[in-house]
Amino acid sequence: MGIFGRKESAPQTSAVPGADLSALTGDYILDPAHTTIGFVARHAMVTNVKGGFTDFTGTLHLDGSDPAKSTATLDVQMDSIDTGNADRDGHLKSADFFKTDEFPVMTFRSTKAEHLGGDDYRITGDLSILGVTKPISIDLEFNGAAKDPFGNERVGFEGKSEILRSEWGLTWNAALETGGVLVSDKIKLNFDISAIKQA
Repeated sequence: MGIFGRKESAPQTSAVPGADLSALTGDYILDPAHTTIGFVARHAMVTNVKGGFTDFTGTLHLDGSDPAKSTATLDVQMDSIDTGNADRDGHLKSADFFKTDEFPVMTFRSTKAEHLGGDDYRITGDLSILGVTKPISIDLEFNGAAKDPFGNERVGFEGKSEILRSEWGLTWNAALETGGVLVSDKIKLNFDISAIKQA
């Protein structure tokens, strides 16, 4: 089940345990039907609000022999934000937050890739929101490689990161009578990635 509560009927795959990573070298595109780009924000100091984006494109270049040569790109259409509440989504698209009329796309371009050991990797790059570009690092776990019944060669990763939204100019907030603020500055980012190798 995705972060929006959608359940995808994924095709059966044949995993490749202990795959030779050099065989994975190549160019991949994200499969949006089986990829989640999500976030979590603290609301009113007491609960978490989860959301994500439904319209995005992304690419990976994997170098299995030398992971440091791997790269990634991501382009997210900000109007596709989905938190499960239309009024809240409308507020997030407004001038208080993402100003989607003026800044319709959020982008990520990798600048560095590292193998941390085992199935753990870290990719660092430039995240651009509201015309502001700042570096972030995303910790990734390699979930494996598979060939699906349609002949697609897939790789999967799970990733996470944390940012302070104020660093990108996302500063709107409201004070609570009991102390604290309505929306947390710290935002948790979550990625569940399925990518298909290109011929």
